[in-house]
Amino acid sequence: MVSALLLQTREWGAGVELSAGAEAWLGLAGLVLFAGGWGLFVLRALRRRGRYQATGVLTEADLAAVHTALVAAERRTVGEILPVVLERSDRHPGAAWLAALTALGTGSFLLAPWLPWQAPLLVLLAQLALTAAGYASARALPDFLRLFVSAARAREASEEQAFQEFHRHDLAHTAGRTGVLLFVSLLERRAIVLADEGIAARVAPEAWQATNAAVLEGIRRGSLRDGLIAGIQSAGAVLAEHFPVAAGDRNEVPDRVIVRRE
Repeated sequence: MVSALLLQTREWGAGVELSAGAEAWLGLAGLVLFAGGWGLFVLRALRRRGRYQATGVLTEADLAAVHTALVAAERRTVGEILPVVLERSDRHPGAAWLAALTALGTGSFLLAPWLPWQAPLLVLLAQLALTAAGYASARALPDFLRLFVSAARAREASEEQAFQEFHRHDLAHTAGRTGVLLFVSLLERRAIVLADEGIAARVAPEAWQATNAAVLEGIRRGSLRDGLIAGIQSAGAVLAEHFPVAAGDRNEVPDRVIVRRE
């Protein structure tokens, strides 16, 4: 009875063994999937790199056009608008390590037929190389890193940074509490309008949705300048409706756009 069971077990095991040809095709498929998928994501990140660059992108002509739009918008309102553009609100180290672990896991699985399992040290070195490749890709390519940043984390980081920028540039110290921050964070793909309490008391947060959409649409089209101008014009229209210009109004916040990497 026992011998019969052992025989059946050996026969079943022999039936599911892959032939050498099948193993070769499986290994090739894994290599193509890993290398091809990785290459596509990297190429896309390289092609879209400009979307995440702010410093040095705006020319003197661009800055002049944004300044003109800013002056025109503030001419109609007592509000003070300050555009601030950052390439990123956070370095997102957790996302970089998640990219590294993803490269390790998918690489080890798809490239399993190619790994020298008979030499554990070589396998370890290969897995370290996969981990390093994932981490380096995320650190060097913002679009690749963004794949591993959740929407919730992007929103949290950009909102926290917007709050810091609002107070860093003294927008809470205008006479009528009418300071408005137009904040753009490229890596997080977020545009945020943060208004001081004088404006927030009379303007609902939903009123700024068109402003946010106008900024992001310009950036999606590849023009940070156009996005900023559209956002300034939209914010100016909201402010002019609720806080029109009044006699004796003075410019309390310099008309400028602030652009930094982080």
